[in-house]
Amino acid sequence: MTAGEPSRPVRLGVVGYGVGGRYFHAPFVEAVPGLELAGVVTRNEARRAEVAADLPGVPTYDSLGDLLDAGVDAVTITTPPETRRELVLEAIGRGVHVVADKPFAPSVAVAQEMTDAAAAAGVLLSVFHNRRWDGEIRTLARVLESGSLGEVWRVHSRFDLDEPGLLEVGPTGGLLRDIGAHLVDQMLWLLGPARRVSAQLDVVDLPAGRTDAGFVVALEHESGVRSFVDASKLNRIAGRELRAYGSGGSYLARPADVQAVALFAGRRPAADPDRWGLDVAENWGTLSTADGREQVAPD
Repeated sequence: MTAGEPSRPVRLGVVGYGVGGRYFHAPFVEAVPGLELAGVVTRNEARRAEVAADLPGVPTYDSLGDLLDAGVDAVTITTPPETRRELVLEAIGRGVHVVADKPFAPSVAVAQEMTDAAAAAGVLLSVFHNRRWDGEIRTLARVLESGSLGEVWRVHSRFDLDEPGLLEVGPTGGLLRDIGAHLVDQMLWLLGPARRVSAQLDVVDLPAGRTDAGFVVALEHESGVRSFVDASKLNRIAGRELRAYGSGGSYLARPADVQAVALFAGRRPAADPDRWGLDVAENWGTLSTADGREQVAPD
């Protein structure tokens, strides 16, 4: 595009239309000004029908190569983890920018391989990893920054999911690489780098291989604060909880996973951007100090 030409939208394709592509990628591509959803890659006939119903006029393609041939500026790869490397490298090889869903790679070596390939091709490579912007995390950050808790001692984050059918199975899957990637990242963002980590995995043997279906991770941060994150997916329990303890009091919140609930109910961020992601008042956190208890409105 040369100077003086009108700007055009960035054409972005979604690769895969399972739970990730349908609920956590396409709706947000739709909602971003300046992005055009250029197409969806899926060979599954049922999912093609879902694309037609959800995204009227958006074309579907049998393969990433077909989508690239049609012309896109970037793609977001939402297919299962075991397919991620090959698809990322294919797009990079065609000079297209890439957003890869998490888990980004099955190993550090593969992550470095993809990063080096993107640098050599002069394209951007990023990971779809956006839960630092969850309202409950932003609210907890505000509470910690306010000093209301005094010296912060420890923070707990629990995220139990009653979703056995959605567990990513096999050696490249598992819950720690799935929701665990978000929960650990949130604690590092809130509390700074960790100097010591320990973990326990709940492992199940499945036809696709041994898979962690639950975990507890303990982090000792360089600041001296400790954090504990845990989650499960096969234990028939669901709930989100955040707790923080300090010399001046505590903070407790049991929020809903607001965005996921809305998306699975068929709502879309583009329809009501001003209220998107806001939790109901009964789920607001409570700050308890010597001055009493108060509800904290979310960010």
